[in-house]
Amino acid sequence: MIRIRLTSIAVDDQDKAEAFYVGTLGFQVKQNIPMGSVRWLSVVSPADPEGVELSIEPGGQRPEVRAFQDWMRAQGIPWTAFQVDDIDAEHARLTRLGVAFLGDPQDMGAVRGATLNDTCGNLIMLYQAIAD
Repeated sequence: MIRIRLTSIAVDDQDKAEAFYVGTLGFQVKQNIPMGSVRWLSVVSPADPEGVELSIEPGGQRPEVRAFQDWMRAQGIPWTAFQVDDIDAEHARLTRLGVAFLGDPQDMGAVRGATLNDTCGNLIMLYQAIAD
């Protein structure tokens, strides 16, 4: 059986990304290993510290990564999505913290979601499953 235990996101600045993903979104650092001028940096949900790890990859200095991020943002396509229990409450909390959203939460079929700017080159969708 195949399982997802690690996924990644490219960011333009690992320090800024750590501040955003930990300090603002509320993830906790799982790995923080110096590797020359960059780090093996990953975060997990404090609700599931042994769950899926998000590796925060240095990528902003590479022109092909930057071009892909720019294209994704221009199309309004999130790099990834994170599930939340209450999208409206998370949207309100993060808005109070100064997080920029593309709009208010919207119903989108089986989910209700909103897309935010992670300040590190990416759009991220937050979503809540809608009960049947």
